[in-house]
Amino acid sequence: MRRVTFAVDYPPSLAHPMHRRLDDTPGVSRADLLMWGPMDTVTTLAWYDGPPVAVRSLLDAVESTTAVDLVAGDGGTYAFVHQTEYELGAPVLDLVAESRVVFLPPVTFEQGGRARVDAVGEREFLAEFHANLQEHVDATVERVADFRRWSTPAVDVTTRQREALATAVAVGYYDVPRTGSVADVAAELGCAASTAGELLRKGEAALVRGFVGERRRQG
Repeated sequence: MRRVTFAVDYPPSLAHPMHRRLDDTPGVSRADLLMWGPMDTVTTLAWYDGPPVAVRSLLDAVESTTAVDLVAGDGGTYAFVHQTEYELGAPVLDLVAESRVVFLPPVTFEQGGRARVDAVGEREFLAEFHANLQEHVDATVERVADFRRWSTPAVDVTTRQREALATAVAVGYYDVPRTGSVADVAAELGCAASTAGELLRKGEAALVRGFVGERRRQG
């Protein structure tokens, strides 16, 4: 089986009301949907990167909400939300319900209408889901990996950053004690030392964010 990270850009007509309000709510820029209930109960648990007062203002935009419980934690706010319906665009919601793949938490909603989600399944069904999704929204594949029953942090590392990190390992930059330098990495990559250093710093930052985020999701 394969695990695929999809990046989806929702138009306003299909985006969830909460997602549409992310651009206009000061203090909140991201929401991680952690758990969701069956279609008939519509109870969700999410984490937002803002304080409770900002999250409360954001969720006021969801007309189907019947109850909201907020708990500050992990540098943001957890929200238990009870709704009468999901309010996600019907074409996408129907596609998700009918697909032959499984979706792993979190589903991350960002400003600008972008969302990221990991799906697991056989190649043919993942490809089928991607093709069907593209009929309604702009959806791209960001990451593909073999699925394992233990989780693997999803990190946003560019090809060039990955090359720099791999080179750093090869030249001994991460050995203890260190046997290679940024200059050695730069020489292998054929770039300036300042460029190599920047590639390493950004790649390392992405790896740390992915690891810390995964640990947070695991509790």
